[in-house]
Amino acid sequence: MARVEMPRTAATALLPSFPGKRMRIKDHIRRIPDFPKPGILFYDISTLLAHAEAWRATVEQLSDLVRPHRPDILVGIESRGFLVAAPLAYSLGCGFAMVRKKGKLPGATLPYTYDLEYGTDTVEVQIDAVRPGQRVVVLDDLLATGGTMSGAITLLEMVGADVRGAATIIELAFLNGRNRLTVPFDTIIKYES
Repeated sequence: MARVEMPRTAATALLPSFPGKRMRIKDHIRRIPDFPKPGILFYDISTLLAHAEAWRATVEQLSDLVRPHRPDILVGIESRGFLVAAPLAYSLGCGFAMVRKKGKLPGATLPYTYDLEYGTDTVEVQIDAVRPGQRVVVLDDLLATGGTMSGAITLLEMVGADVRGAATIIELAFLNGRNRLTVPFDTIIKYES
């Protein structure tokens, strides 16, 4: 039986186990109001991770977005970015490295402190995690205001990485985070409000 390829859209994917059926990745993301504090709507990917077919479709879509950058290594941002970058690195056959909060990585690290809406934060990378000139794509689960993603990109450029792009599963487009990024950015799902 011949498999019919259907075009993928931002929030749907053809599942191999259900030919002809389409899945909306967005349907597998739980929204939790007032977490971690009142007034915040949290987009929880744990329900997406728990659904094997939806997660496989997500990794396939991200692979399609990231592959054109021809990365040598993918960098995940703590901590849900690790869940995104690690399987994607395996799928694409490239390395994986971590950008973490200050004090979480062993060995020699390089820190970078950046501004948040209220205060500052610091991320670090091990100084030998990425070699100068390596093609890198930075990944996380969600892009909101762009501060952490922008900080991670700057940090990787400080160690000499050739940061080719960044990608997430979710973008909160109404927060304009992509405007803070200096590299091409891709996402699977956009929330406009």
